[in-house]
Amino acid sequence: MAKQITGKIKLQAPGGQATPAPPIGPALGQHGVNIGQFVQQFNARTADLNGTTVPVEITVYADRTFDFIVKSPPAAVLLKQEAQLAKGSGVPNKEKVGKVTKAQIEKIAQRKMEDLNAFDLAQACKIIEGTARSMGIEVEG
Repeated sequence: MAKQITGKIKLQAPGGQATPAPPIGPALGQHGVNIGQFVQQFNARTADLNGTTVPVEITVYADRTFDFIVKSPPAAVLLKQEAQLAKGSGVPNKEKVGKVTKAQIEKIAQRKMEDLNAFDLAQACKIIEGTARSMGIEVEG
């Protein structure tokens, strides 16, 4: 017999460096999940991401057990890493803060392909380019 689901939680946490502090602790605590156990499993599974923010989808069951799925990092985080920026532009249409190449866009699109709503790599690249433009990052080439 299947377990009864009591809740689904979506969070963003630093890979390999999650702590029971907010936002993780309060979100899991209200569903009665063992926070320490989640943090330990999450950090073990995301150790290779070393501080990169990653979305995680947690399914909580009636017996207070849980499963979680780690998604790929947000496109904005990956674009900031590629362009070596601290943050995007406050006024992206006037103030450009960095540049990325088509090759870098394609690399990000390949990494995010399973989480994007696109059928092929060309469409995925367009999605990532749109995110770059909205952050004030120019796409070259």
